[in-house]
Amino acid sequence: MSQTLSHPFEPIIFDDAQTLILGSFPSIESFNNNFYYAHPRNQFWKIMSELTGYPALTQDQRIWLLKESKLALWDMISSCSRESSLDSSLYDEEVNDIPSLLERYPSIEKIAFTGRKAQMLYEANFSHMEIERVYLPSPSSAYAKMKLEDKVIAYSHKLDIPYKGVV
Repeated sequence: MSQTLSHPFEPIIFDDAQTLILGSFPSIESFNNNFYYAHPRNQFWKIMSELTGYPALTQDQRIWLLKESKLALWDMISSCSRESSLDSSLYDEEVNDIPSLLERYPSIEKIAFTGRKAQMLYEANFSHMEIERVYLPSPSSAYAKMKLEDKVIAYSHKLDIPYKGVV
């Protein structure tokens, strides 16, 4: 059974943010927890914590990690219908106004996508915008083609955050 949903929370962004990380739309677990990447098996916060060396166990720690790393976080979809938490089940998508956000935060120099759905929607709607764009490996546990360590290294390269960990 599908339902039409509106995005439940605002972007996390600071005046000095340099990179905007865009997902597609919050999972059902993220809706329930009112925060980005809240599914316990999603590796986003684990990747970011490993990469930056900052703790990311609580919402406050996660917001602080983003602020200290000059990262912003939002989703491409403002509303849609869905069958499940999978991106492939999303349809009737309405996209967020990314150009207006970038106008309000001119320090953002790069957009990074955490999923092909977000990237595809961006390219379909805003490909004319001249800003660097990169694709990050999906942090979803459903994307098992890469080991966690390899995802951390890929995020390091694509987000220009030096990784000091041992692989």
